[in-house]
Amino acid sequence: MDEPIIEKQLSTCHQNILPYIHNTPVISSNYFNKITGAKIFFKCENFQKTGSFKVRGALNALKHLTDSKRLNSVVTHSSGNFAQALALAAHKFGIQSYIVMPRNAPKVKKEGVLEYGGVIIECEPTLYDRERTARRICLEKGATLVHPSNDLNIILGQATSCKELLEVHPNLDYVLTPVGGGGLVAGTIIAVKYYGKSTCRVIGGEPFQVDDAYRSLRNGAIESNSSTNTIADGLKTNLGEVNFPIIRDGIEMIVRVTEDEIVKAMRLVWERMKIIIEPSSAVAVAVLTKKKKLFHEKKIGVILSGGNIDVDDLLFRLHLNSIPAPRSKK
Repeated sequence: MDEPIIEKQLSTCHQNILPYIHNTPVISSNYFNKITGAKIFFKCENFQKTGSFKVRGALNALKHLTDSKRLNSVVTHSSGNFAQALALAAHKFGIQSYIVMPRNAPKVKKEGVLEYGGVIIECEPTLYDRERTARRICLEKGATLVHPSNDLNIILGQATSCKELLEVHPNLDYVLTPVGGGGLVAGTIIAVKYYGKSTCRVIGGEPFQVDDAYRSLRNGAIESNSSTNTIADGLKTNLGEVNFPIIRDGIEMIVRVTEDEIVKAMRLVWERMKIIIEPSSAVAVAVLTKKKKLFHEKKIGVILSGGNIDVDDLLFRLHLNSIPAPRSKK
């Protein structure tokens, strides 16, 4: 990548999308500072429009569509957060959106897509089916495909979250993000490069059940997942040829976490910080608590990527595994 051009593109991207997004708050927690021995700064993208960081990239991608493509429609495939993001961005620009979603995507995310005027096409919950269905919609509707993460305009949009964090706290030693399709972590790497101090490093978090990014870095080629059995529904996709080189060349490490560690981290944020985050977002927090010796006496930024969750989902309650049974009345 041409570095001066990328830096200028990131700055321009941020200016272009500012009228449509929230500059989300950065908050701290005495509890997390105490258990890690570090100074932790949480960038709360769970407070972003659509409930996640992804609207940033969606807006930037649609800003770059040609006039002829804007007259048609757009399509993407997503388990939920980018689905809502593209639906909202398309609504802002008067474009029809078609959203391919796995049939088991969270209800709250499907409702968000419909609220923003998106048309949902359900498919089987595999990346193959998602991509195949999206290609079909492109042919049938003449729609332009907007990839959720493997697109430089998407990546630059997602980078603005970390850029805002570093504008408030420029002296961070580490920035932590979850890793799914790779758009957020790649964007974070770019933001740290141009707005962080030279020694700042990016660490990604990934569930053991869908550790394709970890294996991709280890093996030097993009890997896929044979299983999608994780509570972190937003992290089931794999890296792409655009974001993989950025991640490979710029990330410090990817830390894998268990399902129990994800749920525990989510509970801690809910209980101690009194804010709602989703399991995918909790992956970065799980890295923070798992590797607290590494972060001792450091300044750490954690991007809380989103807060979209079905609180009445039975599976979620089972994973939580701590809701007390009702006491019988005597």
